Amino acid sequence: MNLKKIKNIYFGFLALLIFFYPPEINALSDAWVAVPESQYGEQLWDKSSVEKNEDGSIRVLSKFIPKTTNAITQDILYTMDINCSKKLFRDIAVGAKEFNEFENKDSNWKDPNGDKLILSVIDQVCTHIN
Repeated sequence: MNLKKIKNIYFGFLALLIFFYPPEINALSDAWVAVPESQYGEQLWDKSSVEKNEDGSIRVLSKFIPKTTNAITQDILYTMDINCSKKLFRDIAVGAKEFNEFENKDSNWKDPNGDKLILSVIDQVCTHIN
């Protein structure tokens, strides 16, 4: 057999394999909105998860994607409340594999202290809700 036939057979099998066993893609839906990146990574929030709490604050799902990921630094999933009038937030729960894996026992309102990612999420969510 010549090299050309071997390549054709190989690529044919590869195409069939991909067709019948497509790779799993963990893409986010169109409802996820990215805020401007920071030196530490990227933050997204889910438009479809936005809801008003009884106290007037906003609850939203958010995801932090660090610039470099390894066994220690990985994506972090947050369920957060936002107080639009005071520009405060609190993390209700966090997770690494799914939302709300771990309830945050210290869910007090916090100032973003200039954190560009959190401030951008607050601004975008509050603009979206109004």
